[in-house]
Amino acid sequence: MAGIFFFIYCFGFQFPFHGTPFDAQRHGNPPLTPAWALECWLWEDDVNSAQRVDTLLEGYAKYDIPVRTILLDSPWSMRYNDFQVDTLRYPHPKEWFGELQDKGYRVVLWMTSLIDSKSKDTRVKDSGDWFRDAKEKGYLAGKGGQINWWKGKGGFIDYTNPKAVKWWHGLQQTMFDYGIDGWKLDMTCTLFWTQIGRVPFLYKTTHKGVMTTRGYMDHYYREEYQHGLTQNPEFVTLARAIDRGFHPEGYAPIDAAPVTWVGDQKHTWQSAGKPFKEDTLHTDIASDGEGGIEMALQNILASATVGYNIIGSDVAGYSGNTIPPRLYMRWVELSAFCGLFLNGGHGERALWDRSPQELEIIRKYSWLHTELIPYIYSYVVTGHEGGTILQRPVNGKYHYLFGDDFFVAPIYRDQLSNEVKLPKGNWRYFFNDKELIKGPVSFKRDFPLDEYPVYIREGSIVPMNIERRYTGLGSEANKGCLTWLIYPGVDNQFTVYHPDKRGSSTVIMVNRPETIEITLKDTKKPSILNIHLDKKPGKVSFDGVELSDLLDYNFDVQKSRLIVRFPDIEDGVLTIVK
Repeated sequence: MAGIFFFIYCFGFQFPFHGTPFDAQRHGNPPLTPAWALECWLWEDDVNSAQRVDTLLEGYAKYDIPVRTILLDSPWSMRYNDFQVDTLRYPHPKEWFGELQDKGYRVVLWMTSLIDSKSKDTRVKDSGDWFRDAKEKGYLAGKGGQINWWKGKGGFIDYTNPKAVKWWHGLQQTMFDYGIDGWKLDMTCTLFWTQIGRVPFLYKTTHKGVMTTRGYMDHYYREEYQHGLTQNPEFVTLARAIDRGFHPEGYAPIDAAPVTWVGDQKHTWQSAGKPFKEDTLHTDIASDGEGGIEMALQNILASATVGYNIIGSDVAGYSGNTIPPRLYMRWVELSAFCGLFLNGGHGERALWDRSPQELEIIRKYSWLHTELIPYIYSYVVTGHEGGTILQRPVNGKYHYLFGDDFFVAPIYRDQLSNEVKLPKGNWRYFFNDKELIKGPVSFKRDFPLDEYPVYIREGSIVPMNIERRYTGLGSEANKGCLTWLIYPGVDNQFTVYHPDKRGSSTVIMVNRPETIEITLKDTKKPSILNIHLDKKPGKVSFDGVELSDLLDYNFDVQKSRLIVRFPDIEDGVLTIVK
């Protein structure tokens, strides 16, 4: 009897739904995520119109808050997944999308793999004729069997049928012609099953035979990503990684997950319970949010453990009533040290209509994340090549390494105090780096609202693109240069990979009792070395030629920083005499 139950469990649930352990090799290495997708994203899900997008983008530009990608969530089309723009919401789409691109923005659109007979909140709500046409032509899996989902009722496109795929790609082509840069792939694929009475049978027939839920999910994520790349070499898909416990193996195959998020959380701190009255205004939400920032952290770190590389969450949560100010600020600070910075969902995202403190702190950390793109992108490359990925959990509640150099102990409660368990090594508090702390060590301390529990390892070499003075690491004078943030004390080297196909550049640091040697190799653009030193150096030279104080370098006594600028040097050795 036990054997029968085990067989039913394995082949009735575990294998068709999760796929593990039967296809443990399903995942490949993470894709090569383009650098633009690492910059700040913005979206809203209350109005869903071009007018609202334009208002937000104008405001973010006015208040100097960086945005690179605008995400249009549902509804944006006439019927769900017909890929025809609703021109009442988004008038003159060809011109509008073109204007966004001319201003330097990237555009990502929401979609699923369902052909609806009924859509809930689109202009065309009854699309029975459209559905029946696709069904009669054999384009739908399971002979056109329908499911009820949070946006309506429909059947799944059959990715194993070449004619169906050709038709599907034809529907999408207008949007590709408009120049879109990605799809947000929502999770209806996990509903791919056959209903037998009230019991879901996790298999469905396709053009090529019976397919499991897990098998269809892999087709969905891979097909949409790979086809997008044929249209745009820098195309991305925004896919779910791990979302609660539904798919512990991950929703998207890692090799088809250039950018991932873990949704959908409420605007709250708590992981359980209902801290406020349910939001009755958004009855179309598939899952009206669950948990809060703590659940987002749990899912982000679980995703990193599986091997996903670029991971994030909806900043401040996706749904709920109003967004608590302290929660918004802390979630932004967390997201600055994640691969994906996804500012959006329900709730007020016009920061100028929120408190001045929120605007100031969110702007600061949005720029900090933007400054870290060269560092983050380097881990995109190493992860793609089978090496180190960006985020890695370590000992301590929700603690993780961000690359090899940053240690993050996230704040997940509404309080200033937080416990920190620093790993082995010497560390400096990133927001006041004069004190050296020897690990391993555990302690509690308060972190003011404009700071976050982030520590940087002694010996770190961090490449950054700095264009503003909000973070205190540089100013507008750094624009156009690659700034290297360097913490001597331990020998180290760092290779930064340039997304513009100009190869890589390397900085090597060797520490000796009396000197520090910093070697620059193949620097492809002007460089600024921002070096932490406890006191003013005795002498600074480059390739044996002594440099002049103030003319060639500057030492900031208050910040304990030696700043050396190289406008046109590709190779050489900087020697600092202590």
